[in-house]
Order: sequence, then structure tokens, then C-alpha cells
Amino acid sequence: MKYKLSEIGKVVGGGTPSTKQPEYYTDSEIPWITPKDLSGYDKMFISKGNRDITKSGLENSSAKLLPAKSILVSSRAPIGYVAIAKNKIATNQGFKSIIPNESLVIPEYLYFVMKTSKQNLEQIASGSTFKEISTKVMSNFEVDIPSMNEQKRILRYLLPITRKIEKNIKINDNLDLLLTTIFENKINNKNFTKAHLTDIATYRNGLAMQKFRPDDNEQSLPVLKIKELNQGYIDDSSDRCSAEIDESVVVNTGDIIFSWSGTLLVKNWAGETAGLNQHLFKVTSNNYPEWFIYEWTKHHLQKFQSIAAGKATTMGHIKRSDLKSSEVLVPNNDELDKLNTIMKPIYDKRIEVINENQRLIGIKRILLQRYF
Repeated sequence: MKYKLSEIGKVVGGGTPSTKQPEYYTDSEIPWITPKDLSGYDKMFISKGNRDITKSGLENSSAKLLPAKSILVSSRAPIGYVAIAKNKIATNQGFKSIIPNESLVIPEYLYFVMKTSKQNLEQIASGSTFKEISTKVMSNFEVDIPSMNEQKRILRYLLPITRKIEKNIKINDNLDLLLTTIFENKINNKNFTKAHLTDIATYRNGLAMQKFRPDDNEQSLPVLKIKELNQGYIDDSSDRCSAEIDESVVVNTGDIIFSWSGTLLVKNWAGETAGLNQHLFKVTSNNYPEWFIYEWTKHHLQKFQSIAAGKATTMGHIKRSDLKSSEVLVPNNDELDKLNTIMKPIYDKRIEVINENQRLIGIKRILLQRYF
């Protein structure tokens, strides 16, 4: 049955306390969410953002304290980020949140409704400088809400998969931390030989994929850009390129990707096969274990971020000369074999979990398409 959002809940805007009043901000008081806090956020529930605000900050701004289970929906810059408040929470003006009437809609069900409404939300936005959805427009936005029994039935399929995906992400984060901790404790061996990043790995730029747009009847691939790498998946709105591009710029699940422009990231790609955008490197080994080049590239990330921040250009970036000048320590074959017995099983487990999540995400996508 079709409902306006105002008929199944209350739509509430947010606000930002004056940044000229430092007493309005704190590390731990009232959780306060901005759209930036949801960039790349991969969980259903959120409990806090990067900053909290004080009670006086809340009282002296248009921010509102939302109850737990409110659906947070970003309404500008960008539109369509969604999460559920795990506890009482406030947002900035970049949200139009929904306090659901739980006699009509289950909060988790409304979460999936809004997650799958991104394109429709973008179409109802207005504005010249940047697109935004007003409280009135959001209140009148229509959604399909079935009976409570049907909502519960659908959630019985979706929630276990969603929770397993989130659990796997947490497992991988812990494995990643374990890998880095062991690596950082081992690499200071004075007997290791000095080399450079470009000696142990090849950093292959992607392509300007707009030059490789597919014809209507041509097989195509989605394009992996910084946004997709950051969020960990490719959505239906992503650009596509011809499937006939060179294999060296095709990326698969588990490949090491280094975003060298704008937002600097080093990640194992966790999504579907895609073509690589020119602002990313595909990192491949020069006869070294993958975990070795992955950890060394990550090790230099802080240095690269400092280099990028010091660039005169608007968007900081890393040059090949920065890669070539980055020193690494290379163990002899015996030492590398010893390290490999420790590191490889952990790294392989990460890739195994990434592959499992890719399968689960595929199933979840099918279910979302079927029910929403």
C-alpha cells in the first residue's frame, strides 16, 4: 500500500550549532551525525559520528534529539545515505530523518525502503548550487509499505544476511589489524635489504573510462572509482565501460587497489569484477607475496597523505616519483619464508571472507530487487 512518509512517521530536519562557540562541541555527550559520517559506512545501525554536541549546542541550534530507531536519510551533499539510530542521536541540516510509527512500519523495513529509494530521492531534489530535499518534499515522498506480517516475512530473509555481512566486515577489520600489527613488529630487522615500493610491486593506472563507453548491445563492466572503493561496493548508478578493455585494468574480488588521488586508500577490492578508473592503481606483485606488497603500501599511506596534503593542486595526489622514493625493507628468502608461514594464512582468510561477502551481497541484491 502506498503511503506518504508523513503518514507512517514524522519527518525531522537537523541543524548545526555555531562553530564559533567551542562549548557547543565535545567528544562525548550527544551523538551528532553529518553525511560525511555515513560516507563508506557499511552497517545498518549507527551510534555516533566523528563529533558530539553539548546540551547547550542542541538547545541553541535547529538540531533535534531523535529517538533510537529513527531512520537517518541524508538529504543533500550527497542524497541517499541511510542508517538507523542505535540510540538517541542528533543530525546536522544535511538530513531529513524519519521517526517511524512502529504500528505501521518496522524500522528495519523502512531502512531498506529508503536504501533502495536513492535514485527516486535524487529526482525529487531541487536547488541551483546543490540539490537538496526539503522537509515538505520528503514528507510527501510516497513509499510502498505492505502489511506488518509481510514486512516480517521479508525481514526474515534480509536481516540474517545483512547481519552476516556486517559480522564478516568486522572479522576482516580485526584480521587486517592483526596483519598490520605483526608486520610492523617484523619490518625493522636491520638485516633486511633496502629497496623501493616499485621494486616489489607494479602500480598500474586505470583508464579514463569515458573513452570506453559501451555500445547499446555491447557487453560491459561497471567502473570502479574512488567512491565505489570507499563504500566497498558498486551500485546500479555507477558508470559502465566496454568489457573489451585491457585485462591489466580489470579488477576482481581480492585485488589490491590504491586510490592515489583525492581520498587516499589502500584496500583489497571486495566487489564485483570492474574496470579501473584512472585515479586508482591496481597493485600487483613483482615476485613477492601479496600480503607483503599490501602491507608495505599501507605502511606508506600516512606518508602519502602528507605528500598529497602539501600539493598545490586542489585535489592532492600521489605521483610515480613518490612511489619510487618510498623505501621498503626486503628480507632474504629464508626470512621471507618464515614470515610467509605467519602472514599468508591470515591474508588468505581475509580474501576468503571477502569472497563470502561478495556472494552474500549478491544474494541480498537479488532480494532487494525482488521485494523493493
